[in-house]
Amino acid sequence: MNINSDDAVSIAAAVRTGEVSAVEVTQAALTRIAAQNPQLNCFTAITAETALIDAAKIDRKIAQGKNPGLLAGVPFAVKNLYDIAGLTTLAGSKINTENPPASQDATAVAKLKQAGAVLVGALNMDEYAYGFVTENSHYGATHNPHDLQRIAGGSSGGSSAAVAAGLVPLTLGSDTNGSIRVPAALCGVLGFKPTYGRLSRAGVALFSSSLDHVGTFARSVEDIATAFDVLQGEDERDPVCTKRSPELCVPQLYQDISQIRIAVAGDYFTQSASPEALAAVQKVAEALSVTEYVTIPEAHRARAAAFVITASEGANLHLESLKSRPQDFDPATRDRFLAGALIPSSWYLQAQRFRRWYGDRLREIWQNVDIILAPTTPISAPLIGQKTMILDGEEISVRPHLGLFTQPLSFIGLPVLSVPIQLPDSLPLGVQIIAAPYNEALILRVAAVLESQGVITGESGTCLS
Repeated sequence: MNINSDDAVSIAAAVRTGEVSAVEVTQAALTRIAAQNPQLNCFTAITAETALIDAAKIDRKIAQGKNPGLLAGVPFAVKNLYDIAGLTTLAGSKINTENPPASQDATAVAKLKQAGAVLVGALNMDEYAYGFVTENSHYGATHNPHDLQRIAGGSSGGSSAAVAAGLVPLTLGSDTNGSIRVPAALCGVLGFKPTYGRLSRAGVALFSSSLDHVGTFARSVEDIATAFDVLQGEDERDPVCTKRSPELCVPQLYQDISQIRIAVAGDYFTQSASPEALAAVQKVAEALSVTEYVTIPEAHRARAAAFVITASEGANLHLESLKSRPQDFDPATRDRFLAGALIPSSWYLQAQRFRRWYGDRLREIWQNVDIILAPTTPISAPLIGQKTMILDGEEISVRPHLGLFTQPLSFIGLPVLSVPIQLPDSLPLGVQIIAAPYNEALILRVAAVLESQGVITGESGTCLS
């Protein structure tokens, strides 16, 4: 094949015109997975047989003159907390292996299939999505394609690494406190978390219901926008899914952005960040001629409140298993859930009250600014097994602090795209492009300009043969 296997839009165009068949594209993806996954440990299940059957159906549609869909023949994979008909939904756990197979696909999986995309498997993650590292004690660590000794990030580590390594051009992940954006930054790909409730979570194993989002990983802005357009829409299976009409972003991608008001997040978002993380933000700001800074008030308290809500809701969801079979949890997950189970209800209620106050303060900011830029992670990818890191001269834990700059944003459901920035002699870093709720199109327009300037590039990992 002479097409770009990293580019979903190009693949779909080639399949629709007959330049290549969906079966050929799918077989090539399965071959890449078989060759490289043993080093990366992205996949926990590979659905080769059904993938080839589905690809053949796409080819027959095209032969019959039928529309095969926007994503015709595009291989994709999903974090293993998405229901896949016929597979048991693991959510990264040992306990869930005893559950029966899912009877139907999650809504997001079904929508991508309806658009012609071909599912090739399920991807590794932190147990029950509680983590930023994807060092899973049951299924092993996922390795960063840029340096196999380093983490891919989490909790959607398999999703980010699979795209970064070029195994598939598109994956689904989930984001509670940064679980799409953190691994996207560390692996050097785009990671998109739309507004809370914008995309259906039906058929997704939840971690923290009031914070969970679904979203996507890809290597180009157009791929992210195309997948987002496909995934939008009301879903009665998900009570928090918005009833707003879909807003198609692909037609808006290359509109002028000169009237979009952009600022850099200051104060909290410039503290405890490595010089490289701040340099990545500065690179984006300079490309957009941004000189204004904005203060997001009480971001540190927003992060603390997010911890309380996450731990409380997650522990409550798994309380019976914590009581009856604690030995079957990943020890790191179990200990955090046990701590969450001890949080007083008054703390949880106060965290939710603060959440409303914090959302009001952000609404005031959006009256004067359309887009805010901030680092995604404080550092580039740590080593697998690394417990601590040094920030501002202080030794702090890696696991909780990789979400330092992502938690205050998902806390109130803001749409955010993490874009990959490559500095000289550095591992990949990410910059968050943040907007008010339901302003995904603005984010993608700004990202498209940065991509056209060569500021953001979703380059594949270089350490794999």
